[in-house]
Amino acid sequence: MKKISLLIILISLSLQVFAQPVHKDERYVPETDPLVLKKLEEWQDLKFGLLMHWGPYSQWGIVESWSICPEEYGWCERRKGSNPNDYFTYLKEYEALKNTFNPVKFDPDKWAAAAKDAGMRYVVFTTKHHDGFTMFDSKYTDYKITDPDCPFSSNPRADIAGEIFKAFRKQGLWTGAYFSKPDWHSPYYWDPYYPPRDRNVNYEPEANPEKWEKFVQFTHNQIMELMTNYGPMDILWLDGGWVAKKPKSAIESAYMGMLKGTENGYIKTRVISQDIRMDELVEKVREKQPGLIVVDRAVHGKNQNYLTPENRVPAITLPYPWESCIISGGGWSYTPNARYMSSNKSIHVLIDIVAKGGNLLLNVAPGPDGTWQQGAYDLLKDYGEWMKVNSEAIYNSKPLAPYKENNICMTQQDNGTTYFFYMAKEGEPMPAEIVVTSHRPAKGAVVTMLGGRRLKWKKDGDGFKVFISSSLRKNPPCDHAWTIKVSKVVE
Repeated sequence: MKKISLLIILISLSLQVFAQPVHKDERYVPETDPLVLKKLEEWQDLKFGLLMHWGPYSQWGIVESWSICPEEYGWCERRKGSNPNDYFTYLKEYEALKNTFNPVKFDPDKWAAAAKDAGMRYVVFTTKHHDGFTMFDSKYTDYKITDPDCPFSSNPRADIAGEIFKAFRKQGLWTGAYFSKPDWHSPYYWDPYYPPRDRNVNYEPEANPEKWEKFVQFTHNQIMELMTNYGPMDILWLDGGWVAKKPKSAIESAYMGMLKGTENGYIKTRVISQDIRMDELVEKVREKQPGLIVVDRAVHGKNQNYLTPENRVPAITLPYPWESCIISGGGWSYTPNARYMSSNKSIHVLIDIVAKGGNLLLNVAPGPDGTWQQGAYDLLKDYGEWMKVNSEAIYNSKPLAPYKENNICMTQQDNGTTYFFYMAKEGEPMPAEIVVTSHRPAKGAVVTMLGGRRLKWKKDGDGFKVFISSSLRKNPPCDHAWTIKVSKVVE
């Protein structure tokens, strides 16, 4: 009976939530700082970035951090170590990976050069994931890459995050620091007196305010290290959206309790108020880094300067700044013998995202020796070859409705120049004719193919049809997608 009553209450609350008017801007709170607004506008023009997940867990070739979290997801099942069925033995051996992590082939200059050649304009690097291991020289923990017990600590490039930021800045890319708000190694988050229950703090912060305050200060201190000691920073990319202040509304709180952390329709995590005073922190970091873009992922509010759909591309354009973070091959972290996306698919993903007004943040996972797999280099090389021909239709572009028709995406520049991407199927030859139904060139407009030549065209209904010569079809300017450039379309 109690279960039935609870179900009725939850259904009633959920209906009340869904009955509220939904406006397109409810998921996003616009920034007001003029420096941040300017930076955010510049970021939206960059379009293409690199994400890297890396840590001692790469030695086991497992998903980053999650296997030490006592939640029953198949993708983070414990399968390594001497006794994966014993949680505490597993945790001890997982954390001991620090003592064998020695990526002696680490060469961030090679990565930065490959990213630049691919057309990437910014990098976001995991300075700390949920397991708490810091890939920078933090004085607030010994669970770090520069600790003497880590063999790589004696390497001249031991401060990995710092070396990556320097190498990528040298190539002209923006730098962003990924930082996990939860820290499963910190005794102020997972108190060793209690066993961890799930991804959340394992005690009640409201009942233990002094202990929680130590965690708040620990988090602020580590982030301030990154914002103070590692040069000019463009983005602070925060993960672990469950570490946030509990929603104020009773209805919203109940609704979040039903939905947050659900998997296959049932609840797997608790909703706990974990207030790390983000407003205060953001003020402090922007004193050090004026105009800094802050991405407090999955936390509704003014500190989420852009939203981050994960491993998916939205079906439609979104009414706020956004970035899809996408796995290039394997998983977020290093996967032995990973299979990478085909160049055809990955280039189409970039086009699809940009046409809808977003940025692509493509993840590449370094291995335990400090190298990328050859598949990552091959993929970025193909991106670069395509971008050399077509980048003017990507960078600084804006969405143009209807954004996509069948296999044709479209973008525009502020000067009125419009681009139509014909996305070919794998191995498909360039067609003799391409039809666009939603737009047509204005009188006197010039129609060309990027990397090719001027094209003949004629009006076709409300759209137009272009004709491609046999010589151009035999020698296409690039592979995977061809871009028709129109100097001006009919308004």
